[in-house]
Amino acid sequence: MYKIMTADEAITLIEDGSVIALNSFLGIDNPVELHEALYRRYHATGSPKHLTAVSSAGFGVWDENRAAEGYIREGAVDRIICGHFGAMYSTKKLVLEDRFEAYNLPLGCISHAIRAQAGGLPGALSKVGLDIFVDPRMEGPGINRISTDDSLVKYVELDGEEFLYYKLPKLTVALIKGTCADRKGNISFDDMFTAGDALSICQAVKANGGIVIVQVDRLVVRPSRPHSTIIPGCLVDAIVEIHPQPRHAAYESLTGSFEIPFTQWQDWAEMLDERTKTKSVASASASIIGRRAAQELRPDDIVNIGVGIPETVTEYARQNGMLDKITLTVESGGVGGFPASGKVFGAVIGADSIYDMANQFDLYNNGGLDICFMGGMEVDRYGNVNAHNSPGSFAGVGGFANITARTATVVFCLTFNTKGLTVEEKDGYVTIRQEGQISKFVDHVRSISFSAKRARENGQRVIYVTERCVFELGASGLKLIEVYPGIDPRRDILKQLPFAVEIATEDAILNL
Repeated sequence: MYKIMTADEAITLIEDGSVIALNSFLGIDNPVELHEALYRRYHATGSPKHLTAVSSAGFGVWDENRAAEGYIREGAVDRIICGHFGAMYSTKKLVLEDRFEAYNLPLGCISHAIRAQAGGLPGALSKVGLDIFVDPRMEGPGINRISTDDSLVKYVELDGEEFLYYKLPKLTVALIKGTCADRKGNISFDDMFTAGDALSICQAVKANGGIVIVQVDRLVVRPSRPHSTIIPGCLVDAIVEIHPQPRHAAYESLTGSFEIPFTQWQDWAEMLDERTKTKSVASASASIIGRRAAQELRPDDIVNIGVGIPETVTEYARQNGMLDKITLTVESGGVGGFPASGKVFGAVIGADSIYDMANQFDLYNNGGLDICFMGGMEVDRYGNVNAHNSPGSFAGVGGFANITARTATVVFCLTFNTKGLTVEEKDGYVTIRQEGQISKFVDHVRSISFSAKRARENGQRVIYVTERCVFELGASGLKLIEVYPGIDPRRDILKQLPFAVEIATEDAILNL
């Protein structure tokens, strides 16, 4: 039977050595007060310590002095297993200082491994991750020098097929954020942006004899409608009521509490951007790339669009009349509507459906997407892409590996180089005013997030859209298939590449 507690009381239920599962998605739907109560207890007593934190999508709030950052920084956590570290400003720096073990697994694979535990299974099989960094035959999931646990991902063969086997430590504590708890302890998520892995986390923790702690906005007397209850009260041990701070009406567009027609998506998105944007991607290069990439969309496509430069695809999809003819999806479980960005990435304006995150990755893993638009840090001569690892910093692979593993058409959106690149476009002609200092096209990527070898075997169509040209994945590597007006193919493309590429219809391209 659940108990109503204060945050400080609930945190006393957590023992040293606990494996804590967190349901946040990057910076949204985070039980902040529970994290801060844990910090207060650890700061005062030195306990709970030797913790492991597990999160499919990350659990920061874009502020190094809030939520979990404090107790992680002071040493309460020995190990973090996470899909993405982007919203954890302090933590991702400490990872590179070898302050604790840190492992980066594909977001969807963590989600499915949590669901497997909920069903009494030790782990989950997946084809996602084969021949990329997480594959133990490549690098494995460890991020820093002390992260050497080889039990999390194993290569296996079954019935003549290759798989990776993802196995998490047994989850013993759930920290969840919900909207309401009724008199039976049932938890609804009406005002939340996503439910994520909430139910699977609670089922897994209870199967392992652990403790479920839920932070809610309010307690209500009337029981929730059964279909609105995400976590039944029988799975809950402690409920903490924390009245939320008032927030701008723009955030309400993400809860699904009122209908938002297509004609209003842009208005709500602009209101949110004013309050949640982390950085601007606006540039001539991004505009060129987004406009060209959007031409790949077809009516009735089911689509995923990544963050950064790929986000410009939505603007041109709106301009060319395609935005209301396609179905956008986001990793957190949203289908339809318009995915939000910045600090509320994972939420959706006007969604048609928001279901459990594991179900979304079922769709992605089985090839249910028609097309996706992803960014990239590096592309090599073979067509492999590094999207998660740059010198001196990292964010994590997130859902990138799952999304790109089976999608029929994969469109990478990236500039040819960076750090100083200056591009102009006038009357449809592109001019490179200054080349960037760092090339994104390299002989070998630092780490593989997307395997060209696997894409060929899967029969996927892969193109790489830049601000000056378009490549496609050929039989052995990159093939130049399109050069924009104003670009000199030899000077602006071929001489800038550290490797030779195949050229489609050479005479037509070189005579532009």
